[in-house]
Amino acid sequence: MIGVRPIAFFTNPTIDKIAGKVGHDSAAAKYAAATETGDFSIESEKPYAELWMGTHPSLPSKDVETQRSLLDLVRDNRALLSTEISRKYGEKLPFLFKVLSIRKALSIQAHPNKNLAEQLHAKDPKNYPDDNHKPEMTIAVTPFDGLCGFRPLKEISHFLASVPSLRSLIGEEAAQEYEEDVSGRETSSRAEDTQRNKKSLQSAFAALMTKDKSTIAAAAKDLVASAENDGEKFAGGGGPSNGGKELADLVIRLNGQFEGDVGLFVLFFLNYVKLEVGEAMFLKADDIHAYLSGDIIECMASSDNVVRAGFTPKFQDIPTLTSMLTYSYAPISEQKMNPVDYPYVTLNRTAYSSSSFAILYDPPIEEFSVVKTQLNDEGAKATFEAIDGPSIIICTAGSGKISVGPKNEQVKTGYVFFVGATAECVLESDSESFTTFKAFCELSGKETANGVH
Repeated sequence: MIGVRPIAFFTNPTIDKIAGKVGHDSAAAKYAAATETGDFSIESEKPYAELWMGTHPSLPSKDVETQRSLLDLVRDNRALLSTEISRKYGEKLPFLFKVLSIRKALSIQAHPNKNLAEQLHAKDPKNYPDDNHKPEMTIAVTPFDGLCGFRPLKEISHFLASVPSLRSLIGEEAAQEYEEDVSGRETSSRAEDTQRNKKSLQSAFAALMTKDKSTIAAAAKDLVASAENDGEKFAGGGGPSNGGKELADLVIRLNGQFEGDVGLFVLFFLNYVKLEVGEAMFLKADDIHAYLSGDIIECMASSDNVVRAGFTPKFQDIPTLTSMLTYSYAPISEQKMNPVDYPYVTLNRTAYSSSSFAILYDPPIEEFSVVKTQLNDEGAKATFEAIDGPSIIICTAGSGKISVGPKNEQVKTGYVFFVGATAECVLESDSESFTTFKAFCELSGKETANGVH
């Protein structure tokens, strides 16, 4: 509860980044503007990239009624989080829930693990503002594309052989060393082969990332010219995951956003992934990625630490990035998540007959999970069992109401609610399609003991 209230309606801050979608095209902006408090209105020419929901001290959510921050409220009443979560996570939510609206590529980046985050924060608190790790999960609200994790090694070898400008940047000696080291071992499961492969991948990737900007810019001109002229034959016709024309279009598009950037070559090392609405992927700490376009729901451990190295005018820390990465390599299918039916919700007859559903995205960490609920007819109802942990719920489509005990609130698209621990929650639709996402944490009990991943 919040004070004596088990549920609270929140306003949530937006971040204006040049990479964000503009004006009313931004889901982050539209959701923020839905809460009619008078302190936010969408400017048609302004980009809006992120909507934050949670207790992160940089941008905490605020209670609409009292204007107190959620951070203050949970500190004043530990029962909101549960005693266990409050004790373990320092009287704040263990997760940060976001909406991202991406028009232009976000930086090539990774988020540090806990030990590295502590070191970076102690050494450079300006660029690394907290000491926490940041594993994260992405769920597509609109079609999304991005670069996520290293490609299978054979694909990287293919591009080293078929993209002359890439090979010239890495250097003939380094390229040959990589090819010889991984040849015949690309898919080996032997521990010694995997470690050797990762070391070779790190050497090749670092050779690219440490080239000076003028050399990269010159090579990029050759790369873009090839992309413009070669069509389907670009990059040797592409790899198994992406066709030549698809990669050529991607190079041209990204060069239009960040001309001559090293990221134009990084894309040959990383999986190029597309997510349809409802598809999701999970990124561990120290996993490399760059989000390119789309609207997404994002949930992560509560941190704002980012190690950047490309597609950005911001501070870049290439030595840290190239040394911290896991260098795990796999097809993107291994990073995509497979949501399952959420077992601790009861749907009424109207919900069943209209093919309504509640599905669980459950990453292999304790800080958060997310449930997507879609109620497909007026009167469809979902009753969620109480959990021993906090939840944040955002409506992304339609309208309805939310009930916790005797408290009822109207829900519209963009509305955000906090639900305290041990409170049963009921969602009911008054439209033909009422969609919500619920981020939650429970350290023990059935929601984390279901064994589903």
